[in-house]
Amino acid sequence: MTTEKKTDEKQEIQNIVTVTDAGACKKKIEIEIPEEKIKETVKTQYSDLRKDAVLPGFRPGRAPMRLLEKRFGKDITEQSKLRLIADALEQVQSDDKLEILGEPEVDHEEITLPETGPMKFSFEVNVRPQFELPELEGIEVEKPKFEVADEDVNQQLEQLCKRQGTIVPREDGGVQPGDQVIADITLDVEGAEEKDVLHDNDIYISDREDAPSTFVGRVPVEGFVELIKDKKPGDKFSVETQVAEDFFNKEYAGKKVSIEGRINEIKYLKPAEIDEEFLSGMNLGSQDELKDVIREYAESSNEQQARQVMSQSIYNYLLDNTTLELPEDLVSDQAAEILRRQRMRLSMQGVEEAAINQRMDEMRKSSEEEAARTLKTFFILDAVAEKLDVSVSEDEINGYIYRMAMQQSRRPEKVRNELIRNGQLQQFTMEAREQKCIDMLLEKASIKEAAPKESEDNKPETKKKASTKKKTSKKSSDEKTEKKADKSE
Repeated sequence: MTTEKKTDEKQEIQNIVTVTDAGACKKKIEIEIPEEKIKETVKTQYSDLRKDAVLPGFRPGRAPMRLLEKRFGKDITEQSKLRLIADALEQVQSDDKLEILGEPEVDHEEITLPETGPMKFSFEVNVRPQFELPELEGIEVEKPKFEVADEDVNQQLEQLCKRQGTIVPREDGGVQPGDQVIADITLDVEGAEEKDVLHDNDIYISDREDAPSTFVGRVPVEGFVELIKDKKPGDKFSVETQVAEDFFNKEYAGKKVSIEGRINEIKYLKPAEIDEEFLSGMNLGSQDELKDVIREYAESSNEQQARQVMSQSIYNYLLDNTTLELPEDLVSDQAAEILRRQRMRLSMQGVEEAAINQRMDEMRKSSEEEAARTLKTFFILDAVAEKLDVSVSEDEINGYIYRMAMQQSRRPEKVRNELIRNGQLQQFTMEAREQKCIDMLLEKASIKEAAPKESEDNKPETKKKASTKKKTSKKSSDEKTEKKADKSE
């Protein structure tokens, strides 16, 4: 489809602008600037120059035009061209019907100002995708119901006691999962001239069944928990391990390491006892009262998780029921930025460049998928915000910043200054607007409560900026219990 129109200017002479489709969310803009307008612009440039030009033998403003043309002709031609291009681009960008995304890219060097006739040039721009939103009223959403079992409360109570516990020497028995072993260690590294000797080195023996390995000295060792189990102070141990090629410490990466050690001491975490002193320190009168507080916060956490699940349902509904094409350039740029951040994160974790390059195909595919989903979510929620007339006030932004600061135990003004300094305040405002849209759609939704689930399933999928899914588990209510107890003092 081709359309022709004339854009208004302050001057009477108007440009001729032709807009044609050039692909998904892309338009080709052809601009023709009439010869009369070119002459008028060049004349204006010379008039402005003549007022200030100083030429030998002539007073300012009295130099002949032929001398000005001879000395400054090339500069005036270039300035006139740039002025005409800039005015034309400004007119195109101000056309609300086009809804241009980003800045038009024009190669000024390829454009020449003709001595006669019109000046013509063209360029392509990305435009906002046009699409229809699905029905926003009465979206069917299932609200999960999580029950807090006595077992959950007891587990949280156990974790609280561990948090309040102390590290003490193990007097009887040998090493157990969860213990801390202090040992003298010697590492014989393949190809090294000297052995590494470490005195009183701490080794944490994980109590997790899925723990992949144990750091012994400076390298990870698989199966070490079983090897060290039940050993006592004074006992010796030895083991060999093959360190992975992509290990962050290049001194050991890809090498075989022989380890010999002698246990000096064994320590373990002794949980706190729930006695009168423990309870009074939390401003509570009994263990049953403590359990009630734990249950209250667990239920509050479950309610927040249920809302996250329902918000995810809104995101999924919008994405699954909206069809739109995305600007390929924007998707590529967004994917490149995501890929850059992934590379940087791996590099900061100590992963070698060769190992990162081996994962590039997988990372590139995932970054493209994430970029497309992120952009689609942005355009959809932006359209929802316009349709529902959703905006975020300064007070609401301050409220979001305040809650973020409280979660991070920081001062709100410092969080705001950091957002401004890092150029993230606009992004933060956009995310707050999107969340407000989701909240409004939840208010309009048709919510059906699901059957109760066991506490083991209390890990709903949640969405972050509509681009990734992850598992989230219940927040530990022990920390919250301590906070509530502090407040009540």
